[in-house]
Order: sequence, then C-alpha cells, then structure tokens
Amino acid sequence: MPTLRIHKTPPGPRARALLQRMQQCVAPSATHPYPLVVDHASGCYVWDVDGNCYLDFTAGIAVSAVGHGHKQVLGSIKAQADRLLHFSFADFFYPSYVHLAERLAQLAPGRDPKQVFLCNSGAEAIEAAIKLARHATRRPYLLAFYNSFHGRTVGAVSLTSSAAVQRRGFAPLLPGVFHAPYPDPYRSQTGNATAECLDYIENLLFRTVLPPDETAAIFVEPIQGEGGLIVPPKGFLKSLRRLCNRHGILLVVDEVQSGMGRTGKFFAVEHDGIVPDIICVAKALGGGLPLGAIIARKRIMSWERGSHASTFGGNPVACEAGLATIEVIEKEGLMRNATEQGSYIQDRLRRLQRRCQLIGEVRGRGLMIGVELVRNQQTKERAESERDRVVREAFRHGLLLLPCGRNAIRVSPPLSISREEVNQGLAVLEELLQ
Repeated sequence: MPTLRIHKTPPGPRARALLQRMQQCVAPSATHPYPLVVDHASGCYVWDVDGNCYLDFTAGIAVSAVGHGHKQVLGSIKAQADRLLHFSFADFFYPSYVHLAERLAQLAPGRDPKQVFLCNSGAEAIEAAIKLARHATRRPYLLAFYNSFHGRTVGAVSLTSSAAVQRRGFAPLLPGVFHAPYPDPYRSQTGNATAECLDYIENLLFRTVLPPDETAAIFVEPIQGEGGLIVPPKGFLKSLRRLCNRHGILLVVDEVQSGMGRTGKFFAVEHDGIVPDIICVAKALGGGLPLGAIIARKRIMSWERGSHASTFGGNPVACEAGLATIEVIEKEGLMRNATEQGSYIQDRLRRLQRRCQLIGEVRGRGLMIGVELVRNQQTKERAESERDRVVREAFRHGLLLLPCGRNAIRVSPPLSISREEVNQGLAVLEELLQ
C-alpha cells in the first residue's frame, strides 16, 4: 500500500507552471476546489505532476468504481482498440453495443422487457430521457427536485437546481420544467419529509401550475449527489412510484452517480424495491471512458428510426470497457465491499460526531457518503467556509475529497478500497474535523 507523501507543498512547481498555461487557453467554466494536477493513478491512489501521492476518496467523481487502471478493464480496452476503434452505431452495427445493451437490460430491476440506448455521458442520458418521455407520453411537462443535479446541457440543466451559477446567464432554458422540494430528513420542518414533498406536489403544483394529466415524467435521484448527498426517507421512492402510477406519469431515475454498485446494489433504487420506467446511467459505466445509457421499458421505447441517435455513443472501445467493469464489480464482490467499507466509514464518523460539534449528520448508502458540517449541532447552522477549509486541507495532507451541497463533504472512493486504505484516509479526515 503506497504511503501518502506530500514532499512538495501542492501545487508544486510543475503544477503551478501548468496552471499558469491553463489560464491562457482553457475555458474557465469548470469547478476546481483545489489545484490538483494529476500525472497518473493506480487503484485508489493518485500522483500529481510533482510526485506527491494522494489517496482518492473521489474516484474521479464516482467514475473509477473498480479503481484506477484495473488490469481487466485496460486489457479489454486495448484488445478492442486493436480490433476496431470506431464505427458509428447510428448507421451500422457491431457486437459490443449489443452485448452491453443486453447486460444492462438484464441488470435493470423489473420483469418487463427493457431496451437500451447508449450515449457518451450522464447529461446526454438525461437529454435522451427527456426526449423519450415526451415522445412516449405526448405530454409536455417535466418535474424535478430542488438541489438536484442532472447535467449542464440545456435540457439537463433545466432539470438541475443545485446551484444558481449553473443556470445564470443561460435563460431561457427548456420550457415546461417544474421543481419540488427533495425530502431531507435532517432538515425536515415536520419530521415527515416525504409527506412534505408529496403535499407540495399534489396540493400545490398539481392544483395550480402543473396539470398531472399533462406531466410526462418525474426525474429523481435516488440519493442526491451534487445537492448534498441527501438520502431520502425510506418509502419516499415507493410513494413517488404510486403517485406516477396514479397519474400516468413516467418515473425517470437518475442513477448516473448512484448506479454501478456504488450503494451496495447495482442500482440504488433496488434498496427501495421499485421499478422505474427509465433509468439513466453513466460515470462508472465506461470504466473511465465516456459512456452513458438509458434503460427503458420496451413499451416506452417508442422512438421511430432516425428520431434519436449518436455518432460516438456506444463507441466499441467504451462498450468493452463497460462490459469489463460490470464483470469486475460482480466477480470481485465490489458491491459487498462497498456495503462493508461504507458501513465502517459511517460508524467511525458517527462516533467522532459525538465529540465533534462540526459534524451535523453522517449519511449515505454503501460508498456514497455525505458528511454535513454545521457550526452548531442544535441550530444546524451551515458551516460552509469550514467545509471548504476541510476539503482544501485534506488535499494538502494527501487526501482527495469533494464538496457537495452548501456544506457537505462527499466521500466516494473506488468500490475496491481496502480497510487499510479506508483507515489511512479516515486518519486524515478525522484529524482535520477535530
């Protein structure tokens, strides 16, 4: 196991030189919480261009589920690249696209036959789901949730509502999109966050501005990622499923971050035993290569030929990487490991919470964990600047974390992380939180 080694205070001289060049030629629109300039990575570790070694508690924003540079995934990529690098499925056929679609259809919950469309990213999957939902229902309106993140393309960002900066200056966005409060048990006013949410939808939106019989779909994250790692109350998704059934509305579940075994099951909705009409998946699906997908009930896949396609979506190399990633997750028991390590991390942090006023709540499923920081555990005043400082200081001590929401820390290491590596990272995080 590598040792976290910060021998040149980051950013080091090589990183600083590259960052200066970046300012001249790179668009300034991305979010960079700290100046990490990566050189290479292996397993759960990352090295920067100055030779510093970091433990990765981000997995490249939940992408590197099986760890960086897994040999089986790399082998599949190299073998496919030698055979066929590209041949667009928009106009032609090749086996890997079909093989991956079959696997995803098999893995999706529910007994109904499924069909799959492959694309390049989570935002593209959301765009495809928007088009499919409107096409299948012939209804115009869409409902999403406050603090959600579904991507930054025009359709996807119309659903997204996690930060004003993501929408500022881009209006008018997609028409016909409404939002409801996402149920947050920690900040519920009544203690029944699900009832608050459903009351807002049925007794406010449906009665005033959003006719349910003209609503095509509800888009929901089973766990809000970017919005603060919010885990809804048990039963919320079942209640939402019943609401959709009652009004003929499609339920679209965004599993872009929560899917691919991150929560201890292949899809997070499996914890609640519901069957969505459409599932969006990406991030970890491609094993590090650009790949996204929507999985829908076959009866909903009503597109006629030529209505939606992608030149690069379902690229043969990315498909083989996806197939290898699924096989590794299953073969190496990574969902079980996510459950075990995730429970251990939460237990450790909750013990710390009892003596650390800065921790308001520890929540999550599997290795999708949020730590909400507050200035006072009774008032729950958000500790926004303190959260940012912890994330920056962790970087300087060799631990890579990401912020989420206004005042939470996101813990999402590769699903392959060992107990020794978990302890190594928690030693840094616990010291900083205290």
